[in-house]
Amino acid sequence: MRNFTFIVIIAAGLFFLFSCTGSSRRVARIAVDQTTDISGRWNDSDARMTAEYMVKDMLSRNWLGNYIEQNDTKPILVVGKIQNRTSEHLDAAVFIREIEKELLNSGEVRFVASGKERNSVRKERMEQQSYASVESAKELANEQAADFMLTGAIVSVEDTFEGEKTVLYKVSLELVDVENNVKVWIGNKDIKKRIHQDKYSW
Repeated sequence: MRNFTFIVIIAAGLFFLFSCTGSSRRVARIAVDQTTDISGRWNDSDARMTAEYMVKDMLSRNWLGNYIEQNDTKPILVVGKIQNRTSEHLDAAVFIREIEKELLNSGEVRFVASGKERNSVRKERMEQQSYASVESAKELANEQAADFMLTGAIVSVEDTFEGEKTVLYKVSLELVDVENNVKVWIGNKDIKKRIHQDKYSW
């Protein structure tokens, strides 16, 4: 009887130990367009919502109608460098891709590949001159030049006290006429987050 009691106690202890140290992770699928904010840092939801807002504002301004009226065609845009000036390791490429998607899907403008993408295409075109048939090889020096370049920056301002922290993300974008360097549009979008942490350690 004593041995049986001892075994029961050991089994109960092991069960308690493993239940405490075992994994408590739970995974649930959510909609990809659902806003999520776990860490309080800049995330994919911020990138998507900011891109949607900025592109909508950009395409609603007078520069677009003026260009189409003067040239009888849609302008060609390219996205240049968008700098990360925050204190975070922020992947600006995700934000750039969201902007490109919104511009391309709008149908309001034409859109050319970025510098890195153009280099890959140019390499392919050069190789075609040597390895592809004359009929199928694409011509050199026949690229569509961009009329406007979009550039900008993401900066952050933090305010911290005891267990509270606020982070303000300020996104600024500029659309510049490639031919004459004239700025035709400037847009701004702010996102402010308040973060509370019981055990304070930023």
